[in-house]
Amino acid sequence: MPAHDFPPLVAGNWKMNGTLASLDEARALMKKLQGANPRCDVMLCPPFTLIHPMAGVLGDSTIALGGQDCHWERSGAHTGDIAAEMLADLGCTAVIVGHSERRTDHGETDEIVKRKAAAAHRAGLVSIVCIGETIDERKAGKTLDVLSRQIAGSLPEGANAANTVIAYEPVWAIGTGLTPTTDEVAEAHAHIRKELAARVGGEEEAARVRIQYGGSVKPNNAHELMSVPNVDGALVGGASLKAADFFGIIEAYL
Repeated sequence: MPAHDFPPLVAGNWKMNGTLASLDEARALMKKLQGANPRCDVMLCPPFTLIHPMAGVLGDSTIALGGQDCHWERSGAHTGDIAAEMLADLGCTAVIVGHSERRTDHGETDEIVKRKAAAAHRAGLVSIVCIGETIDERKAGKTLDVLSRQIAGSLPEGANAANTVIAYEPVWAIGTGLTPTTDEVAEAHAHIRKELAARVGGEEEAARVRIQYGGSVKPNNAHELMSVPNVDGALVGGASLKAADFFGIIEAYL
């Protein structure tokens, strides 16, 4: 458990999946959570097309709503993009920025991620900033160097425990079924915690920042992963699409 007032965060990133019929999974998750009282916050980040209808489904439930990406500008000629203020207007409280799929598929740099995180803060949203190494970087022994560089380059001025969550997602573990060992996760998260001190105003504030683990998190490995020191929840991909699977991960905090 982190040494702060913010509980761990288990967030489901639906990525480019889901139609209106998929809202039944959100309804099913709400039912499973009734009376469960997990020791974590729960969030769903659906595709843009489902944010408004999902907000209606979730209502005043304990499940928070998040976006999967945002532009750094408030408005303008940016066809296909969405502003952080638009997400907030629909009821989102957070947005994922810098996911490895955005960095790879759309060429997003640390500087772009930083601008997006700053936009999230501007709109009153929590930025879930994703970082992580590729398989080649891990094999070359560069994991910690990559994490240091991404933290230094991706966090905007004013980042703190209240407005920023770090999601450590080894790129090679996302959607592959592979996961690092618990020792490797512990090493990475301890390093991230140490590096955060210089970016969020010191060790005390760094100790309060939530650091999620992401990358092939499933019900059968969630308890072990969530028990690793400095792991403050999970950013879940495919396993968040079905209420039963996602609740199986949340159960690590029951």
